[in-house]
Order: sequence, then structure tokens, then C-alpha cells
Amino acid sequence: MWIDALAATADIESHPNRTLSLIIAELAKSHGSFPALLSDHSNFDFATLGERIARYARWASENGVRRGDTVALIMRNRPEYVAIWLGIAAAGGVTALINTNLTGPPLAHCIGLAHAKHAIVEDALLQHYEEALAPHKERPELWCYGEGVAGHRRIDTEIAIFDAGEIAIVADVTLDDKALLIYTSGTTGLPKAAHISHRRIMNWVLWFKGMLGTTEADRIYTCLPLYHSVGGIVAVGATLVSGGSVVIAEKFSARNFWKDITRWDCTLFQYIGELCRYLLNSPHDASETCHHLRMVCGNGLRRDVWEPFKTRFAIPQILEFYAATEGNFSLYNAEGKPGAIGRIPSFLRHRYGIAVVKHDITTGTVQRGADTFCVPVETGETGEAIGRIGSGADTSGRFEGYTNDTDSEKKILRNVFKPGDAWFRTGDLMRVDASGYYYFVDRIGDTFRWKGENVSTLEVESVIAACPGVVEAVVYGVAVPGADGRAGMAKLVITDHFNLSDFRSFVEARLPAYALPQFLRIGASFDITETFKHKKQDLMREGFDPEATTDQLYANDAVSRSYKRIGAGS
Repeated sequence: MWIDALAATADIESHPNRTLSLIIAELAKSHGSFPALLSDHSNFDFATLGERIARYARWASENGVRRGDTVALIMRNRPEYVAIWLGIAAAGGVTALINTNLTGPPLAHCIGLAHAKHAIVEDALLQHYEEALAPHKERPELWCYGEGVAGHRRIDTEIAIFDAGEIAIVADVTLDDKALLIYTSGTTGLPKAAHISHRRIMNWVLWFKGMLGTTEADRIYTCLPLYHSVGGIVAVGATLVSGGSVVIAEKFSARNFWKDITRWDCTLFQYIGELCRYLLNSPHDASETCHHLRMVCGNGLRRDVWEPFKTRFAIPQILEFYAATEGNFSLYNAEGKPGAIGRIPSFLRHRYGIAVVKHDITTGTVQRGADTFCVPVETGETGEAIGRIGSGADTSGRFEGYTNDTDSEKKILRNVFKPGDAWFRTGDLMRVDASGYYYFVDRIGDTFRWKGENVSTLEVESVIAACPGVVEAVVYGVAVPGADGRAGMAKLVITDHFNLSDFRSFVEARLPAYALPQFLRIGASFDITETFKHKKQDLMREGFDPEATTDQLYANDAVSRSYKRIGAGS
């Protein structure tokens, strides 16, 4: 894996004008009739994909999209999505990949960050778009996609007038140029827009091509949003550049997942977050082991899910990795060690500027020693992971930043280990074991302090999730009047077999006293983002106030060693 990834990315800098759009143009000639993008909407072979990219590139050029200009794209998963942004990139433009679930001010905020010259909006999403921008005088030039619009120009009919010949790549577009804006999830505030250069795309795509070992015989299934870096760039690009096929589902469906995998005869699929747990908690499906998968790849597979998932669904190999859209390093668990997010082989350590430094949970800042420099953690100790930022001709570890300079600067630590150095703050707490494996502990802001101790929400969630009768759990800290720090609270989704008394005994036997949830909230479901992240901020804000929810609330009674109902006439 590692050698293949190194080989795949070795020549990137030697070809500064070679972009993903150019590679697809070459494949359109050599693999014309081979299937490229498949879905229930439409199917593109490589020749068709090349033609669509050429048309969108010419549309962009003819409509004033110059090098660096932005086009906002608001469209649900479908093959056309990929063709649009690759075409705009070929013309030198930048596509802002907008979350299709946003409405109102958050949607207007994201469009505003992009300073878009044009906006391409799917017909089913047009009303949300117009309502969000109604209070704003300055708007992008609107192009609609689909038949369900009237009185607006339709880009899907407009591009038919343009030549579908060879893709016209703008000659002066280089790896340094921006190709995309990809947004953070906004789980701790409004989303930020991260700059994504052609270099970054090429490194992502070719590195994963090597790690996955993709060939033209592969077919990857992606049900993740195409506006997300993992589902829309990594999964798509790493397979296409090998001449393989990408199956695009409109969205994740636990009920249809294995039927799709077998129906499309997929050999790979990309997961993220809690997708694997959702599948594991789903009823058995006759097709769940009747597949030809050779590997699954993704990030966020919990230790408690790993082996049950691998066993039940007969998964031959799991490639877990760690990365962030705007981050400047990544980790890979090529050995398949359950629970680990990766390891750096000895022959690559000279290339990776990664450190884990001591972090103060209370202040939210890194700890510095008497010499004012950051303090590395000891083996097995938890700290914040940081990545060294390269500069000048050093393209390794580049941080390309956000559209807002202030947001960008907040992610940079300076004078870390020596005067003048700069490191990227991941905002993630990790630990490294004696064998060099990295483990994700928690997000900074999720870990909280109670009774003078740091509590990892992820570790508490892992214990709770193993309790009989618990389908899903999320843990967070809530403020308690008159108490320092934050008390642990857990929201649970349960089965009919859940027993509160047994639950109390289960977690008490497996958690230190300070990590025991002080409050419980039992409800029917969770609000999650499209990448399966729980919306903890809402839960934290509502706390244990009975007026804020119709869910059942309980408080820990240390004397009786039980949970007592609060609210609802209790």
C-alpha cells in the first residue's frame, strides 16, 4: 500500500499543469466505453463524462468565469455533479460545493463566503435558495438544473449548444490554483469555507489510488455527500483515475445499502463516522454477505464496532484513515488494527511533521513550558495533534486556509518547538501507543472537565454503546449551577429490552466515578449532520431542562446509586 501510494504521487510536482480534469480527458480517449459514473439517475461512460466536462468548461468560459472566479453548486448526488465541477476547474474556475441541506441564513452565509459569480441550483432546491437570498440584493447569476423550473435559464439545456470535443484545459492553470471550496460541517458554529487547490486534489486522489490499489476492475460505492471531500473527491477520484467505476447513491439508506452493493457488484465502499454502526444496528439482510467487496475505506470506525462489523458483513479488509478537509497531514491504518486511526512507517517518518502536544482542557489552549515552547506528550498520554506547515518550495504540510483570514490564523500555532516555526492545529485530541499507533480520543470542545478530571466523550460513548438495549449514544458536558466544570450527560436511543437499573450497574462497573453520566436523556432518534456527526451543540444548550425537550430525563442519585426521573411530574 505505502509503496504504491508513494509511487502514485511521486511525479505530481514534475507536472505543474496536470490536473484531475486533464487525467479524465486522457481516460475519455483510452477508456471511452468503460463505465465511469453509475447511478439510478443516469450512467456516464468515460467518453460521455469527458464530453460533459468539455461542455461545462466551455459554458464557464463563455459566461465570464475566469481563473479564480467562483461558481456555487447546489445539487444532490448524481453523475452530473462531478462533471460540473471538473468542467469549471478545467476552465480555471473554482466551484463552491454547498451543503444541500442548508436553508435560510446558513445557506446565505455559505453562498456569501464564496463570493460566487454564478450559482447552479437543482430544481428541487431552488425554493430554499431563493428564500435564503431574498433579503440580499447582491446575488450570483442563477442557472437551474432540471425540468421543475419555469422562468429561469436551465444549464442542462444551455450546455447542449457547446462543443463536446476535447476538453479545453486553461493552459495557465497550475497545481497552485484553487479548484474548490469545501465547507466545514458547522457543528460548532456557521461553516467555514476551505480552499482546495488542484495540488491538494491530485495528492488526495493519487495517494488513495495507491493505498486502495484501485484498478479498472474496481467499482466503488459512495452514498456520502458529493459536496464532502471524502465522498465527492477521494472516493470518486481515486477510482476514476484507475479507469474504474463509481456508483453514486443519492443518500445513505441502511435498508437499501447491501442491496445496492450487490446490485451494482461493488468491490469497494467508502464510509465515514457512524455509518458502520447504523448498518450494524439494522435488521439482517439476505444480501449483506452476498457481495464481492475486497476492501472498505473510511474514517471514524469505532473500536467497539470494528470486529462485529467486519465479521457480520464478511468484510475482507478495512482501511481506516485520519484526515481533515483543511488539514495538512493524514494517517493510515494499513495493518487493520481495530480502533487505531493510523501509524507512520519508519521509512516515512522523515516526511511527516506530526506531533502530539499537551493541551489544557480548561483553557482550550496548548501548554507551553518555561522556555515558552510547546510540550510533547509522553507515550500513551492524550494531547492535541498538530502538523508542521511547510513553506516556500516545501509543498509538504501546506495549510491552504479558509476564505476568512482570521479563521485561518486561528488554526495556526507559532513558535511551537523553535522560533518562527508554524504548525496546524487539528483541534483533535489523540494518543500514541508504544508501537506508534495513533488513536483518536476526542474533539477539543467535546472533552470536558468534571471533578478535576478530563472526560473523553468518545470513550464514555464506547462503554455505553456496549450496554445491552442501547442502540446509539452520544455524550456531552453540561453546565451545572454552582459546580465547576461540566457534568457528563448522555442521550440514548434504546430498544424495548433496555433496563435502566442494569444500565446503571453496567456503566458504573466500567467507568471511573467522575466519568459516570450525571444526566440521561432517552429519546427516539438523533439529529445528525450529513456526515453522521451528532449535533451536540443543541443538546448541550438544552441540557437537562425538562422544558426544552419531550425526551425522558434522568439524574444520577449517588446515594441510591440509581437514575431518578426529573420533570414530567416526577
